[in-house]
Amino acid sequence: MQDTLSNKALLKATVIAVFIAGLALVSFILPAEYNIDPTGIGAKLGLTALANPKAAVVSGAETKATIDVPKSVQAADIIEVIIPAGRGLEFKFAMEKFKKMEYQWQTDGAAIFFDLHGEPEGDTTGYYESYAIATLADMQGSFTTPFAGVHGWYWKNKSAQAVVITLTVSGEYSVIGLKK
Repeated sequence: MQDTLSNKALLKATVIAVFIAGLALVSFILPAEYNIDPTGIGAKLGLTALANPKAAVVSGAETKATIDVPKSVQAADIIEVIIPAGRGLEFKFAMEKFKKMEYQWQTDGAAIFFDLHGEPEGDTTGYYESYAIATLADMQGSFTTPFAGVHGWYWKNKSAQAVVITLTVSGEYSVIGLKK
């Protein structure tokens, strides 16, 4: 014989389920999806960053990026860098020793020369260590910094047209932006 629940028990279970679903909605789903955080829990858990990844547009003619807020840990930043025809630009991040960055970048179609490298903090000799050098239209991967310092890309546009690069990064870093 199978036990059946009374209508009162079913109503009680339904009310509890609706309450838990509402709590999950207010505490987790709204902060992560819509950047609405009435309880403050979403910000403490880093969920509000999921709803609002920063996007920056950096023009090759300008000397600074629109992202200038230092961060230690975040979701992902999407950065657009325009490399003018016949010019080279560097886009940099400050990182501590043994911190990891995951990245993906692609051009608007043209292959472009790049050097992914790092410069040790406090070094005045001009030393830098290259992690990857090639001419490609896109690349993705990750790296762990061997030393504290400035790390990032140098892109050289050898074509007669401007090249737009879309860079997506996540990890433990502070955005420096374009470096002269």
